[in-house]
Amino acid sequence: MSTTLAEYFYGVQHRLPEEAERVIKSLEQEGPMNKEELSLTAKVKRAVLDHIVIQLYALGLVDVATEGKSKMCSLTKLGYDFLVLRNAG
Repeated sequence: MSTTLAEYFYGVQHRLPEEAERVIKSLEQEGPMNKEELSLTAKVKRAVLDHIVIQLYALGLVDVATEGKSKMCSLTKLGYDFLVLRNAG
């Protein structure tokens, strides 16, 4: 049984906590930002944000890069594909 990318993303969307959608939307609208900015923009508590970012990173939807002492978060190409398919469905 093969699963299409759209079906996979549908499953992902329903398994992620609601805070994950706010994080993804914030990165889409504002672009790359550090975790402090992302926490404020997405209105997600910092402790919860770390957990969400790890999940999104593991799924390949978000990239995390170190810049100095900050961790910069950004959407990956797969993250943008996820948004396109989510918005289409």
